[in-house]
Amino acid sequence: MIEIFYEEIDNLEEENLIKKVIDCVLKEESIKRNLDVYVTLTNNQVIQKINAEHRNIDRPTDVLSFPMFDREEIPSLHTEGETEDILGDIIISVEKVREQAEEYGHSFERELAYLVTHGMLHLLGYDHMIEEEKAVMRKREEEILGILEISR
Repeated sequence: MIEIFYEEIDNLEEENLIKKVIDCVLKEESIKRNLDVYVTLTNNQVIQKINAEHRNIDRPTDVLSFPMFDREEIPSLHTEGETEDILGDIIISVEKVREQAEEYGHSFERELAYLVTHGMLHLLGYDHMIEEEKAVMRKREEEILGILEISR
């Protein structure tokens, strides 16, 4: 199940895009378990507060991910399970989506899809703290956006 929440912003018309991206990531990553994903769309002020509380970085960011599974547990998601589990939470600053779309010269929808993909990959154990992992994650992001036919 995918649930989308709004905190301190108006609802977006792009909810179907968010759900489509999440479904695609789960399919392309061969996830067979029923998993709940919670997406909160918010503004810079709220995400800055969360970023400060959880990462000790007192500035707004574009996306935060809070996985419920440790990296070593991710392979278990590739087998069918009886119970429904929570994969995790993704928090996105819609203000940052707009800013970055303009900065990078592409659509709001493309930037939103990218950040949802990025957040989902984090929930599934991907990271970008070292160059080798970053290259793998970036390649996977572009592959998924390509499958969705969402280009720059």
